Amino acid sequence: QLHQIRGRVGRSNRRAYAYLTYHRGKVLSEVATKRLSAIREFAEFGAGFHIAMRDLEIRGAGNVLGAEQSGHMISVGYDMYLRLLDEAVVEARGEEPVKKTDCTVDLEINARISEKYIPNAPERLDIYRRFAYIRTPEDAEDMTDELLDRYGEYGAEVGNLIRIALLRNRASEAGITEISEKKGMLTFRMANPDFMKISVLCVTPSFKGRVFLNAGSAPYVSVRAKSGEDPLTLADQVVAELLKEEK
Repeated sequence: QLHQIRGRVGRSNRRAYAYLTYHRGKVLSEVATKRLSAIREFAEFGAGFHIAMRDLEIRGAGNVLGAEQSGHMISVGYDMYLRLLDEAVVEARGEEPVKKTDCTVDLEINARISEKYIPNAPERLDIYRRFAYIRTPEDAEDMTDELLDRYGEYGAEVGNLIRIALLRNRASEAGITEISEKKGMLTFRMANPDFMKISVLCVTPSFKGRVFLNAGSAPYVSVRAKSGEDPLTLADQVVAELLKEEK
């Protein structure tokens, strides 16, 4: 409704402005805050679709074939809802769903949302849940903007959560199922190791002499971190190298 009201302003050859205000000191609900943030974020021409999608995520999708305007989507998140729906449709067609590799990341770094930054426990859990669905730098930028707008500047711990989310997605694309760290060694476990790419990794100048391959029943690659080297940055570099296309 706010978006449509805003759309009624400036329909001539004269530049116009729409000011959306509320009373000073008024306590806004979380839903209201999200809606106002969406209105501010999507202000360009043709933003109606993005507004509608954000509203769908906030209030829930309801029954797929019914008339209800609320549903279970808000409990699992919009991305997961679509993923489950897509899997159900593929299964109904009698097709085999495409399995995507999920990657877990366990590094010796501080990555958390402190109670001081987000005191409200349900809000904090919701942000944790939404971090899990960050897929692209654009997703991360949207999340960053919302955090700054709602809670102010965040520290390195929250920043690390965003970086880990991006790392997990890129690692999944590379077929990596687990990234872990122990005593300065980063271990990368893969569902179906590509030994050609691993051999290229071994002779890459920045990793030469630091890569070790265990080719047993459950193959994995270990990379030794240099003294003081950020393990998250190193993991990013290794994944980027494994994602490179063969020339």
